[in-house]
Amino acid sequence: MTDELPDGPSGALPGAPSGASSGASPGGLPELRASDADREQVAEVLRDAVAEGRLDMEEFEERLEATYKARTYKELEPITRDLPAPGVSAPAPAVSMVKLPAGSGDWASRIVGGEGSSQWGVAIMSGFERKGHWTAPKRFNSFTFWGGGVVDLREANFADSEVVVNCVAIMGGLNVVVPPGVEVVVRGIGIMGGFDHSEQGVPGEQGAPRVVVTGFAFWGGVGIDRKVSRAERLRLKEARRQEKLERKAARQEELETGRD
Repeated sequence: MTDELPDGPSGALPGAPSGASSGASPGGLPELRASDADREQVAEVLRDAVAEGRLDMEEFEERLEATYKARTYKELEPITRDLPAPGVSAPAPAVSMVKLPAGSGDWASRIVGGEGSSQWGVAIMSGFERKGHWTAPKRFNSFTFWGGGVVDLREANFADSEVVVNCVAIMGGLNVVVPPGVEVVVRGIGIMGGFDHSEQGVPGEQGAPRVVVTGFAFWGGVGIDRKVSRAERLRLKEARRQEKLERKAARQEELETGRD
């Protein structure tokens, strides 16, 4: 991943004046100042792209930051140069990339079958993490001794509708992070240590996988947290920003109406 924006032929920027020529750069883009609405149009294209898997979270954050820093159409245009324009469908791939027949809802698309991309996590006087985009197997075994580990399922796919995360923490700690909507069943114990049962009993959403956490903690601890993903936090942040801009625009309109 680099900090460079995509190169290639210039495309039309959403909201850019098509007939502007005064002050145009050598590449043909106007040096006119961009408005808040222009930046929001670009941000919306980026949000669609990350939701469709065209951008990863690092690329999305980098481009979003560049969007809100941009002051002219020339600075905005490269940010979405390699992305489809709003309302334009990308060409269908020659080979289907669908792993299973399409199901209803987002959860169906995340239960993908297979063996899983990682079976073990071990930390001896060290640490490990399983997070981001990965496939949780039917049984994932984790072990820590004088160390720590994180099994983060918020952005994971699942090999089956029920997966087991077996946790053994000896003088160490393990933390299992699940997304909202997932049912959690806890079958672990703590011996001179702690095994978190706080997330058990929360009903799961229709079609969501079940996560069974087993094992034991000896002079250590196993924690279970339910958190939204980083992508969802960004979407909520952007929704709040959009709401703020809409309130600002409404107030401005009221002031202009009052002057009339």
